Amino acid sequence: MPERFDPKRLQEQAERIIDEVSRAVVGKREAVKLALVALLSDGHILIEDLPGLGKTLMARSFAAAMELDFKRIQFTPDLMPADVTGTSIYNQSTSGFEFRQGPVFTNLLLADEINRAPAKTQAALLEAMQERQVTTDGETRHLAKPFLVIATQNPLEFEGTYPLPEAQLDRFLIRLTIGYPDEENEAHILEQRVERRQDEIPISPVVDRAGFLELQKNIEWVHVSRAIARYIVALVSATRSNNQLQVGASPRGALALLKVARGWAALDGRDYVLPDDVKAVAVPTLAHRVSLKPELWIQERGTEQAVLESLQNVPTPSAAEMLRET
Repeated sequence: MPERFDPKRLQEQAERIIDEVSRAVVGKREAVKLALVALLSDGHILIEDLPGLGKTLMARSFAAAMELDFKRIQFTPDLMPADVTGTSIYNQSTSGFEFRQGPVFTNLLLADEINRAPAKTQAALLEAMQERQVTTDGETRHLAKPFLVIATQNPLEFEGTYPLPEAQLDRFLIRLTIGYPDEENEAHILEQRVERRQDEIPISPVVDRAGFLELQKNIEWVHVSRAIARYIVALVSATRSNNQLQVGASPRGALALLKVARGWAALDGRDYVLPDDVKAVAVPTLAHRVSLKPELWIQERGTEQAVLESLQNVPTPSAAEMLRET
């Protein structure tokens, strides 16, 4: 373990980032914490919620708090793949083609209302999200580190939306919702707006890009015992045998759960993972990776409930087991 890795220091820096972002996204500290865990775990985020609840604001605030290069794409039905990745343009002065980078060449990309574009355009992000590279005109161009996507999605019952393909859903490390603020926090939002005398909420940098990359590296030193690893495998396996689910979570889902549980433990100031860390992040990490059986759709049962039931059916490893197998 590197000498510089101090779980308490990481926790303090993370809390400062959460505090700063929470100045903009009022009353949603748990959602902000979960989003930061995903970003520090080098994962992409899908925020699924109603319009006007702060999805876009959260993405912009994270970029400002961590001094990351930020770009936004508004997904629409006529958006083309080249509008995302970039395209080659003929330059008369050089008698050759020059590649003009698209907005995907950034550190933090906001894919706003991603489900309003057809599948072909959504798929333009797949290579970038998984491989951190873009291939156009037979040439592969690598993206700078970090490259993270925060995508927002409107509920599918809205007109003019296209469901995300399974392959792309699986590339998002977590899916979360923000939800309505309570009345006290909503009143606080209005009071803040009156005091600011402007719409924009100024966000102060907490760490720079290099500092953020260092935080990401530190997550990799969070210890996972064999007992915890087997617990994660058992949970993922339980989704595959759940009689409510047509498709359970894949090995990629198990790896995602491992990454997010590590990040959650780090933000709690620990350099080791507990079963409670796994339980805390299981639903946002696995629920979008499984599919309900068609006959359960009309009962309005969600995949979140199926994952929770799988959690209840898998025995939690004891302290003795974790100590014995560290």
